[in-house]
Amino acid sequence: MGFEYIEIERVEKLTKEEFLKNYYVKQKPVVITNQIEDWPAFSKWNLAYIRQEAGHTTVPLYDSLKTDYTKKVNEPDFTMTMNEYLDIMEKGPTDLRIFLYNLFKDAPQLKADIKWPDFGVRLFKGFPLVFFGGEDSKVFMHYDIDLANIFHFHFNGEKQCVLVDPRESKYMYRLPYSWICNEDIDFDRPDFEKFPALQKVKPYITQLKHGEMLYMPEGWWHYMKYLTPGFSLSLRSLAHKPGNLAEAFTNVFLRRNYDNWMRKRKGQAWLDYKDEEAFRRTNALVR
Repeated sequence: MGFEYIEIERVEKLTKEEFLKNYYVKQKPVVITNQIEDWPAFSKWNLAYIRQEAGHTTVPLYDSLKTDYTKKVNEPDFTMTMNEYLDIMEKGPTDLRIFLYNLFKDAPQLKADIKWPDFGVRLFKGFPLVFFGGEDSKVFMHYDIDLANIFHFHFNGEKQCVLVDPRESKYMYRLPYSWICNEDIDFDRPDFEKFPALQKVKPYITQLKHGEMLYMPEGWWHYMKYLTPGFSLSLRSLAHKPGNLAEAFTNVFLRRNYDNWMRKRKGQAWLDYKDEEAFRRTNALVR
């Protein structure tokens, strides 16, 4: 037995008025198609083009192993050139992925391939981030530290996206001082005996194809699985709820630094404590 998924609504190209009224104000996820056909990236962005334009860049890589206490929050596991990574991607399934990488900083010519969309919200133009994954690579279930509204454009192949409403966070076995849940949870095959509170979660699901965009409202959990080798571009806007803005500030400037300090001070014992607390707090809700 697994989750009972809710399909994320899919619509064709939206005006900013339609987006604001029906999705942004309601904080409702949506997949938008036929929105970026006028971007040069729509016809140009594939793995061969990225190799041509940015193959020399050094990229941050992450694997599927559990958090290592010797590393800071979101510190990459290792680095290599984009060409070396694409070689691995193209050989077959891999758990290696690129996460939170500002490709435009190292390959600024690629900026000309996108057009900043007008959805009626102000986007952070200094923080366009890309994410790459080989077949079967997975991005752990998490929500973003800054609780931003995310506009996630996918390229080259297919990607499965699972979202969870932040109102269900209490059932997600969220680790203290973190933005992730217990890393032993397999969101493809959840173990409801070990994690009984997950039975109260009703995730949303969709599959993104080349050129499609997923809007993820602020604070929503998301888990991504690459069905084929591919990559995505995320554009972001500031959280508009005052409570989320305050939490984002606390996360970025206080909780993250405290977590890094405790990893250094307590080592693995700190991570073990966080796992135990997540179990204790979450399971107490379903006894």
